[in-house]
Amino acid sequence: MAVTGILGRKIGMTQVFDEKGDVHPITVLQAGPCVITQMKSAAKDGYDAAQIGLVEFVKTSKITKPMQGHFAKGSAPAVKIVREVGVEAGRATKTASAEGEAAETNGVMKAGDKVLVDIFSDEKFVDVVGTSKGRGFAGVVRRHGFGGGPKSHGHMFQVQGSIGASSFPSRVLPGMRMPGHMGVDRVTVRNLRIRGIDLEENLIMVEGAVPGPKDGVVLISKAKAPPRERRGFGGAGTVDPLKASKKAASKKK
Repeated sequence: MAVTGILGRKIGMTQVFDEKGDVHPITVLQAGPCVITQMKSAAKDGYDAAQIGLVEFVKTSKITKPMQGHFAKGSAPAVKIVREVGVEAGRATKTASAEGEAAETNGVMKAGDKVLVDIFSDEKFVDVVGTSKGRGFAGVVRRHGFGGGPKSHGHMFQVQGSIGASSFPSRVLPGMRMPGHMGVDRVTVRNLRIRGIDLEENLIMVEGAVPGPKDGVVLISKAKAPPRERRGFGGAGTVDPLKASKKAASKKK
């Protein structure tokens, strides 16, 4: 079995050029290294999953005694950020333990094994989960994209206006979009194309934006529903409509 995701941090955005000269905006993510702190099985826990932690410098005094005992049980180092990721059946792979020893796992992962960015080597798309930036108390124009009212002199154009009916039902209906706290929400961005992987520095570059500020924690996982590749565009089997029409016209003559 192999894990399907890894924890990381958002480094920032930049741009790259492909072989055709087209520019692509990318986000650079520090993916791991992570360590497996616990393996969950269907027989014992009711489902199959792996609990992983982001390996970073953290003082032992900052970890609670119950969590210290939890990590010691799996021979894993103390970590502060822990998440659960799914597992999938995989072939025999070579993994490194927390002590740095390489071993042949025969597709079986155990607590203490490292999780690196190379799990995405054969993937084209990933899903990224992050926490959006906090925007404080925001109005309806910024929070919900309302158009606002007249912007001429004497008007308060960012006020939302009426929020309920008069005689019936004489109340504000649930779900009314109003001003309030904005941001700090769990946001999932699906099917971000992988533009590059640096195995030495544990970096992964994905095309597009990722929720959250710089240095924010993100969960990167293999795409659950990757898009279907478009056939006939830029490939060897591409048909040029202009050439095809000329060829058809010559045949009619």
